[in-house]
Amino acid sequence: MKRFGNKWISLALLWIGGVAVWQLAAYLYGPEIVPGPAATLKGAAELLSDGSLPKYIGISFYRVLTGWALGSLIGIPIGLVIGKVNAVRAFAEPFLNFIRFIPPIAFITLFLVWFGIGEQSKIALITYATLFIVVMNTLTGVLSVEEDKIRSARSMGASEWQIVLHVIIPATMPYMFTGIRLAMGTSYMAIIGAEMIAANEGVGFLIWNSRLYFRTDWIFVGLISLGLMGFVTDRLVGWIGRKALYRYGVVGTAPARR
Repeated sequence: MKRFGNKWISLALLWIGGVAVWQLAAYLYGPEIVPGPAATLKGAAELLSDGSLPKYIGISFYRVLTGWALGSLIGIPIGLVIGKVNAVRAFAEPFLNFIRFIPPIAFITLFLVWFGIGEQSKIALITYATLFIVVMNTLTGVLSVEEDKIRSARSMGASEWQIVLHVIIPATMPYMFTGIRLAMGTSYMAIIGAEMIAANEGVGFLIWNSRLYFRTDWIFVGLISLGLMGFVTDRLVGWIGRKALYRYGVVGTAPARR
């Protein structure tokens, strides 16, 4: 209990210190450059009163979660296949190591040409941003499975499908969840870029459009909203991951590969 209390006291002091520094910066540079906490709250109240802030947050959430879920659902099986089948890995791994270094934002213009300016292009961009991170982490997990475990399963008559289902997947799950958590952050970066360039709604649009009115307080509201959105989704994915790992009896976490 003492440790728990000290933790919350430390967090409270940290937040108070951060807000104090924020207020000091607003005082030094002026509210037009750095809006203070009070000015930001006032801007948030304006956006809440006309319903635009909840609407933009909901739209960005929908785009991120849809593209992230698609990328994860596609990436995990691909990573398992590439890691399990040597012939596929010999062909696919050099390609993965090449294309994963191309940031999603670089594809925005192409995706707009291919999928149009609607929701398809934005969801496709987030799917791309998610896919390769999940594939690479899943692939790393498959390759890290101890060969002795696989040999033991074979010696007891397990088929290749049973080995994948009962040996490889449980051992790879920490890597999978590490990958999808990393991919969530990349998804937010991708959607903000897409909404700034080709969208009339969303948090990215709010941040980009606020510059036209020189409303830095609205920009701060958008940035804080992004932080809260990312925090909530990351905690939710982490909670689901812990439940899944506990169910399979997996202990520990995996190193991330991006």
